[in-house]
Amino acid sequence: MTHTYKVTGMTCNGCKASVIKHLNELEQVTSVDVNLKAQEAKITMSSHIPTKTLKQALPEKYTLSENPSEEKNVLNKSASPVDISEEKSKLEQLKPLLLILFYIATASNLMHYKAWNLSDVMLDFMGLFFIVFSFFKLLDLKGFPESFKMYDPLAKKIPVYGWIYPFLETALGIMFLMRFQIDIALIITLIILSITTIGVTKTLLNKKYIQCACLGTALKLPMTEATFIENAIMIIMAIMMLVF
Repeated sequence: MTHTYKVTGMTCNGCKASVIKHLNELEQVTSVDVNLKAQEAKITMSSHIPTKTLKQALPEKYTLSENPSEEKNVLNKSASPVDISEEKSKLEQLKPLLLILFYIATASNLMHYKAWNLSDVMLDFMGLFFIVFSFFKLLDLKGFPESFKMYDPLAKKIPVYGWIYPFLETALGIMFLMRFQIDIALIITLIILSITTIGVTKTLLNKKYIQCACLGTALKLPMTEATFIENAIMIIMAIMMLVF
């Protein structure tokens, strides 16, 4: 069942991420979609949760109330069309991520079309990957840490790590592109992406619908198997470069 509630007190993407994080911590909640502009939260739950419980889950600065204008026509919709529309929506939301990966892969290969070399292509792919992805994170440096710590284990325990992470990605991107201390860059890449992948895997197994912070908060991306594959590709590349 899905219900929409009014949530006041949100002023930025950081607030939005905080509301999503706290509501997702409730066991019966399976997904949370927050509209910052409309000051609304659409909550999908496995069983009914009293409004009082939802209120108590949020910090005091936020106020949650029932939305009187919520349409209650869910029972009139068949399961199949809903599933199809949700799947299309997910693919549509992932479009920016897939396009960015395609352009990075294409650019990495074109940079070496005269003397193609797998090692150079992989290093440039990794360098461009980190530079581009850190750029999107830096667009909303205030909101990114809140979204990131929703699934990254280290960011949960050490909040400052979420603030440092975009700059760490930028540094790694520069190191790969300039071929500076590559082994060190590869080891750091393995460590940070392995940690994140553990969090992503747990989120997917728990079937929680949260926003992926891989492209910051500027683009609304769902946490899906694509996020896992994206990290896995980088991890495999790093291992290959270290071994061979």
